[in-house]
Amino acid sequence: MQYASAAFPSVPPPQPSRDARLLNVFDASDSDIDSAPSEAIGAALESNRIVRFARCPFPLPDEMQLRHLRMELPRRLRLKNVSYHPSGRQLRGLDADADLHARTRELLQGHLDAVTGFLRRVMPHLSTDWTVGKCSFRPIQERGRNLSPHASNELVHIDAGAYGATHGDRILRFFVNINDHEDRVWATKGSLEEVLARHGRDAGLLDDSGRLRLRIDPSLADRAFSFAVRGLVGLNGSARALDSSPYDRAMRQLHNYMKDSETFKSDMRGYEEIRFPPGSAWMVFTDGLSHASLSGQHALVTTLIIRRAALRQPQFAPYNLLAAHARAQ
Repeated sequence: MQYASAAFPSVPPPQPSRDARLLNVFDASDSDIDSAPSEAIGAALESNRIVRFARCPFPLPDEMQLRHLRMELPRRLRLKNVSYHPSGRQLRGLDADADLHARTRELLQGHLDAVTGFLRRVMPHLSTDWTVGKCSFRPIQERGRNLSPHASNELVHIDAGAYGATHGDRILRFFVNINDHEDRVWATKGSLEEVLARHGRDAGLLDDSGRLRLRIDPSLADRAFSFAVRGLVGLNGSARALDSSPYDRAMRQLHNYMKDSETFKSDMRGYEEIRFPPGSAWMVFTDGLSHASLSGQHALVTTLIIRRAALRQPQFAPYNLLAAHARAQ
């Protein structure tokens, strides 16, 4: 499939890099993107900031293919998203004939290859032993979906788990707004470190002295269970979702608290709204920065699991932030 620059309305020039008005956003400049590897982009990303590109930094599918995603696929949905899984080259969520199925799979596979190629160029260290997850098309308007709190993207949260347990590895997501006229709007209330400082006790993760109340290191039983799950994955890839770990359970507890707690929802400290115009892109470690998708329709989302051992700034990894509280006096 041939890729070309998509035709989008003119996008305003990016805000100056390191925009003081948005503390959690790093606006990547042309010089940041052109340098290979990019120390500036890597440092911003690993320190749990959103890296925003005024235009997607690599070619997107052409306008005809994007129109296919925006107009044809929403009418053929079987699930809430259409997703391509490179393991087994599976396409899920689409009720369509063989031709439409194949064209959609090829399009999402091409976009996944473009994302991973870009990341390998600008931050090659992160690709060491990474897990390349799914590439999804999100066709539904985020505003007013009336989902249960734990499933809602409109409530500020921190991601917990992806493809089963992460065991402390990091969740990286790369987004592109392929809507031809509407911004995608996010909100954040700051990094995991800031959320823990304000709400760690109420969430049940920290005691009154600031020490971690939960164990995050796996026991022998945890390790044995994960080993058994890995054996099942060889027979059925979906078995990966069965895996768990003390760290992932702690992060799930925080995720659920943020979506359930009226205290957290009413606390506007650190609140920022961030707009992503048509044709723009952004990436973030969604386990390290609180976020919500307030509105927007039609986005491409690629998920990767980055090994903790590959990080150059491991002190910002959620596992290490929690471990620091375990050692606190």
